[in-house]
Amino acid sequence: MVLSRGIDWRWVGLKALAHILALLPAAWLIYRALQDQLGADPIAALTHGTGDWTLRLLLLGLAMTPLRLVLKHSWPIRFRRLIGLYAFFYASLHLAVYLFLDLGSYWAQIGADILKRPFITVGFTAWLLLIPLAVTSNHWMMRRLKRNWQKLHRLVYATGILGVLHYWWLVKSDVREPLLYAGILALLFAIRLKPRLHSWLQSRRAADHGQDTA
Repeated sequence: MVLSRGIDWRWVGLKALAHILALLPAAWLIYRALQDQLGADPIAALTHGTGDWTLRLLLLGLAMTPLRLVLKHSWPIRFRRLIGLYAFFYASLHLAVYLFLDLGSYWAQIGADILKRPFITVGFTAWLLLIPLAVTSNHWMMRRLKRNWQKLHRLVYATGILGVLHYWWLVKSDVREPLLYAGILALLFAIRLKPRLHSWLQSRRAADHGQDTA
């Protein structure tokens, strides 16, 4: 259903559903916390829960462009910004749990943790990289930055790598889940780079053919 003013209510409904789905993990964590259902270590449960959903949403956001290439349709791009903002939201919750619940009153330890514990270093760096992406995610900044906007938002790939590395170094021994995330990230990169690699090979073949006929 599309009104004469140009509002496509199908997309409005899908966006509203996407917001609800993105908020459900946070609502579930809050509900479990209020019901005292987070287990023996509730702070660890909140830390891991918010961290897991940060990484899942980061990968889902990165999947939108490869999905567009595979499906040959532009609709996945409509959800990329929304997913990215929720990834930043969960990353900020993840950091807040660490700062206010895990460290508590020992705030002097923050600098030492960032400098001396590699998994915190890369995790904090990933969060910092998400800040300019979240701030510039609106249409006004897209128009303002023009071509630089796309260059800036390529930082999301570095953020994805740092997020996987953060998780990998955190678990230390059982790396099956971070390995799964690393495999998904590698697949997304491969799909994204395939057209560029194909174009580069074609240009090389054309150049070699031109040299042979010269």
